[in-house]
Amino acid sequence: MFPTFGPRTALIDGARRYTYADLDRLTDNLALNLLSLGLQPLDRVVPVLPNVAEFVVLYFALQKLGCIPIAALVTHRFGELNQFTRLAQARCAVYPASVREQGGEFRFAPVIERVQAENPCLQLRLVLGEAGPGEHSLVELIERPAALPRSALDAVQIEPTDPCIFQLSGGTTGTPKLNPRTTNDYASNSKMAAEVAGGEADWVLLLVLPIAHNLPLACPGIQGFLFKGATVVLHANTRPAEMFALMQTHRVTHLKVVPALLIRLINDPAITDFDLTSVQQIQSGGQRMQPEVRLRTRHLFRNAFVQENFGMSEGLLMFVRQGDSEEVLLETCGRPVCDDDEVRLIDDDGAEVPDGAVGELACRGPYTLRGYYGVPEYNARQFTPDGFYRSGDLMRRHASGNYIVEGRKKDLINRGGEKISAEEVENLILMHPAVQNVACVPMPDATMGEKMCAFVILKAGSALTLPALVAFLQTHEIARFKLPERLEVLADFPVSTFGKVSKKDLGALIASKLAAQA
Repeated sequence: MFPTFGPRTALIDGARRYTYADLDRLTDNLALNLLSLGLQPLDRVVPVLPNVAEFVVLYFALQKLGCIPIAALVTHRFGELNQFTRLAQARCAVYPASVREQGGEFRFAPVIERVQAENPCLQLRLVLGEAGPGEHSLVELIERPAALPRSALDAVQIEPTDPCIFQLSGGTTGTPKLNPRTTNDYASNSKMAAEVAGGEADWVLLLVLPIAHNLPLACPGIQGFLFKGATVVLHANTRPAEMFALMQTHRVTHLKVVPALLIRLINDPAITDFDLTSVQQIQSGGQRMQPEVRLRTRHLFRNAFVQENFGMSEGLLMFVRQGDSEEVLLETCGRPVCDDDEVRLIDDDGAEVPDGAVGELACRGPYTLRGYYGVPEYNARQFTPDGFYRSGDLMRRHASGNYIVEGRKKDLINRGGEKISAEEVENLILMHPAVQNVACVPMPDATMGEKMCAFVILKAGSALTLPALVAFLQTHEIARFKLPERLEVLADFPVSTFGKVSKKDLGALIASKLAAQA
């Protein structure tokens, strides 16, 4: 997979450096040891790991085996991991012994044991740390010489049209859906993104966003950079001073951010203490970036091109390009990376809207999915009769042919690039004995873009505080980023002309409250 670039540095994780030859050898060895443990092509694996070299080695070992990793996050908890395992019938979970989080240390083994107890399909547990009962050490499997010969991998049959990963949707209906990306389409995704970004072998990418996300993994991400023979620097947190030090030390050329992170960076006083002149490109995705943020970023990263993009784990990618007009660079998210991408902006009836009007983005193309895994009824609603994927994103076509993000049709809160299904959280809040009705809406936030506000109607004689609500939700073991950050109690909800709860009016209400408080 990597021998073309043999001695070049592929990966840096703290003091650890890996050449392309190292990665090829280690991924071969791990793949053979996993084969010895019984993993086979198309087996599903749930890796829940932070940004460490072992994650990269595991990912490419699974690709060599034809196994399908599920793009879980280290912030996911029992609720999500149990659902992924059950839906995909996953055979293997890979996780750290523990991670630090607000309030202390979170240990994964007890959670994975519960997932395994509910899902007999989960037969293998690999831990990044000292192995306990029923576990295998991931580090040992990477380092211990394999008993099987290298030829055993040559015998593995991998179909290019089979899934190579299950990315996660930002779906509005409960826990995220599994999004099968094939070997063909995911490789094309990364290669085309790298070409549009102008990829070269002397690139150095700093990755602090979670690797499993589509942007840092494949747009062009780790995959695209390694296709080019470039170098990826991993870091497991987003502390600005640490990031600036890595940029200076490793002469980082490329940085991937979401706007919330970029705002933190450009407003951190330490930014003037480091030499950041090596940075050539800052790629931003996950949510729309305001023009003021782009202009300030240019001032502080003097040699960097700020590349806005729009992407989805389901496929379609849009980038602005160097050489685009100032209006396009500041106002739009660009245009598709592939000439074969088909884009329509449609109304509720599926008819295309006139140029300049706002419509729902619908798309199909060579690297866009044809359907989510295991949910045929949902797929019937999400695709047009001629196969266009209804994204739920609202866009307007700019006169230049580029696109402007205008919001979304989906009931989602976009917290710093993490998409939260309002319905998922609402269903849990409705289980609280004090709650009669609930509506979760996004509220504006200068740093994260949006946070979640929970509006509730309480049962007669009941009371509820935000800490009590959060404590209740934590008993359902969902990811921390999904917890509401404000609670508003109302006697009744505003309704639309159709008698539905008007989340638009609730959003306006909380926005006006925040503005008044400010």
